[in-house]
Amino acid sequence: MTRQNYLFTSESVSEGHPDKVCDRISDEIVDLVYREVKKVTPADAKRYAAVAVSDPWKVRVACETLATTNRVVIAGEVRVPHTLLKKDKEGNVLIDAAGHPVINPSKFKSVARKAIRAIGYEQSGFHWKTAKIDVLLHGQSPDIGQGVDNAADRQGEEGAGDQGIMFGYACRETPDLMPAPIYYSHKILELLSAARHNGEGDAARLGPDAKSQVTVRYVDGKAAEATSIVLSTQHLEASWDSKKVRKVVEPFIREALGDLRIADDCVWYINPTGKFVVGGPDGDAGLTGRKIIVDTYGGAAPHGGGAFSGKDTTKVDRSAAYAARYLAKNVVAAKLADRCTIQLSYAIGVAQPLSVYVDLHGTGKVDEAKLEKALRQVMDLSPSGIREHLDLNRPIYAKTSSYGHFGRKPGRDGSFSWEKTDLVKGLKDAVAA
Repeated sequence: MTRQNYLFTSESVSEGHPDKVCDRISDEIVDLVYREVKKVTPADAKRYAAVAVSDPWKVRVACETLATTNRVVIAGEVRVPHTLLKKDKEGNVLIDAAGHPVINPSKFKSVARKAIRAIGYEQSGFHWKTAKIDVLLHGQSPDIGQGVDNAADRQGEEGAGDQGIMFGYACRETPDLMPAPIYYSHKILELLSAARHNGEGDAARLGPDAKSQVTVRYVDGKAAEATSIVLSTQHLEASWDSKKVRKVVEPFIREALGDLRIADDCVWYINPTGKFVVGGPDGDAGLTGRKIIVDTYGGAAPHGGGAFSGKDTTKVDRSAAYAARYLAKNVVAAKLADRCTIQLSYAIGVAQPLSVYVDLHGTGKVDEAKLEKALRQVMDLSPSGIREHLDLNRPIYAKTSSYGHFGRKPGRDGSFSWEKTDLVKGLKDAVAA
């Protein structure tokens, strides 16, 4: 039987957290490649047939970033349009000793600097102008590419970019159908970030690096009150202490929690170590893909282990996790359940998922086995089917790199399309058949 009365905690981190700086840069690389694809003309594609990419469906990116004191290293594998390849004076693509086209690092460095600047790092230990940026990107392995380009189970279709398991989750705790602890942890940092960027009073003197954590008491299975609030935020004024920081941030915390009651005996820890001036990659090294629980459901649902940022959407770590969230959210929005967990699994080079699993946690209004069949009916869960249904082959990923990939508002640019609830009628019809 599901517990009804308990405490549950989730954390979030800001866009200036070292790991999130790396996620942002990696996703900026993904967006750059998708944007550059549109610049390749048919004539260009024919001229550079051996190395060109003119179709967004053919883009491949697996980009990892490391950041430390005034240093950024970008590494990984890509398949890119010729506009990102290094050329000689005659316009011929340069080839290295192994016969691979040489990638021009200049545009990759440029988007990395722009990302660091947008986040707000202009400190001596990490500055967008002075940071040394190394680009160690090379072409995708043909052994991997052949399996993705031609699925083993469906002639002419694309296979999954890797094996793995992916989870999606939704619940009726918040307006965005997200678990309350991660929802409120994100909201706190989003409000503080907006105030910092907008230059609102003393909040303008906060630094980019921050972490939040909220503990929620559940009563009869519903989020009732916050029992502890933790916030550590970088500040640019060396004279500030914990009391001063709390005075600055507490109004934003209370605004973020909104209708969630703050318990009378709620424990507050605001910058509990005292001074927090040195932050970001100058304080701690960062890596892409190190905040996968922050990116998803704050620990309230299982995670398959694969990170999202820096990956094109042939990587089912990303696209199938988006699809699983999309399906779970539509199940809850259709009032077929109050909570829904969905698991998908894939094999590299195989188009269709090996399994689809649904758990409604005892809240379902429909048989789970029947719902599993219905999910396959309302959406093609092959990598190409997911990308087409959700329109994922576009430069929309930098904005996903902080404050969660889920529980966000769909944008006019096609971002967060997996947060739409346009499958409600289709699901109801499928389970009623």
